[in-house]
Amino acid sequence: MRYISTRGNSPVLPFEETMLTGLAPDGGLYVPETIPQLSADTIAAMAGQSYEDIAFTVMWPFIGDTFTEDEFRALIANAYQGFGHISRAPLKQVGDNQWLCELFHGPTLAFKDFAMQLIGQMFAHVLKRRGESITIVGATSGDTGSAAIEAFKGLANVDVCILYPHGRVSDVQRRQMTTPTEANVHALAVDGTFDDCQRHLKDMFADHAFRDEVRLAAVNSINWARVMAQVVYYFTAATSLGAPGRPVSFTVPTGNFGDIFAGFIAKEMGLPIDRLVIATNQNDILHRCMTSGAYAKSGVKPSISPSMDIEVSSNFERALFWAHDKDGTAVAALMDDLKAGAFHVSDNAMAALRATYDSGMADEATTSATITKTLKTSAELVCPHTAVGLHVAAEQAQPATPMITLATAHPAKFPAAVKEATGIHPPLPARMADLFERPERVTRVANDLGQLQTTIRGMRAS
Repeated sequence: MRYISTRGNSPVLPFEETMLTGLAPDGGLYVPETIPQLSADTIAAMAGQSYEDIAFTVMWPFIGDTFTEDEFRALIANAYQGFGHISRAPLKQVGDNQWLCELFHGPTLAFKDFAMQLIGQMFAHVLKRRGESITIVGATSGDTGSAAIEAFKGLANVDVCILYPHGRVSDVQRRQMTTPTEANVHALAVDGTFDDCQRHLKDMFADHAFRDEVRLAAVNSINWARVMAQVVYYFTAATSLGAPGRPVSFTVPTGNFGDIFAGFIAKEMGLPIDRLVIATNQNDILHRCMTSGAYAKSGVKPSISPSMDIEVSSNFERALFWAHDKDGTAVAALMDDLKAGAFHVSDNAMAALRATYDSGMADEATTSATITKTLKTSAELVCPHTAVGLHVAAEQAQPATPMITLATAHPAKFPAAVKEATGIHPPLPARMADLFERPERVTRVANDLGQLQTTIRGMRAS
């Protein structure tokens, strides 16, 4: 298995180097040169299997010779042993042919744990074998940062620096990043938006001298290994509802497009997915693009679903790559146009996107009303991001096809929004009950690339 850049001007890499490199040198994102296929019989055999066994079957074709079979099975087992539900990603029915796939039973109560816990295991194994050390720098709108810190804290040979937008994450998300005591993890509160943090991260990778100096690595969803690990729960959910004997659809609350792009990969591998539905909050640039063909920035508005307050959706580049028949030059031109604020997708590429994806949005009032309604009709307390997904899923559902909405975070991560809608303050799990009593450790940094790089150099030296 080899990996190529979405912009067509970077070295072709095996899995191990792709994982450690993260962002391609030309600024693009790595994707598999070819998508492995799973037969209908292989998919059917997943029914009743453990999450870990399905994970091995789905991911093994992407790994190449990075790990032996026994090594990879052990890494998977270690990654998911700390999850709070034996099914790892259980399904719950919330309406007629409407289902929730709960992705919040990991250590930080968000779907990012599925990928990050495995990446932590894989990085640690590879770095020990190679005798190398790295600096992981990540940008987060809330959940990626805490998941990365949880996965890498205390590990030898790894420093972790997480950039998050100051004042634009929930209190629980912030404290999950700022209260770990391990010396190798650092939370950086940036005076800007998530898009600013993400831009600075990409600029650090483009600065090859800095990249080499600190041995920079990324675990944002720009890292292919993140997407690969998220493909798995599409298979576990679909086979629980009868795939491959019948198709299913998925609605995914998304800002950065990585989670729903994993669904596209699952479909390309042979999983019978009917529709993949993009669900956006009031920052609806993806929905506007799917509707009009124009991807145009208009400014980010803070919302009660802050992990989706994103305007530059990094993984949409991967979708555009397939929509343009893997023409890296065309994708690079679109990304250059975006630097000026907008790009327009051609009619042919839009037709390709619309053949796979639908979209919808929920404003603030609708999101809150959906939290209220879901509790009343199905006794489920959901986070605001999941509520966005449920609203759009109800709009897009087809009666004959099961619709699965990805429940991306535990409601306790966003207690203010949930309490406002329901009157209930969702409690944290017992293992996190003292989260608000723990001392915080955070560095406030100006919205400036040079200051961020100086800060990261100092943290590595300390």
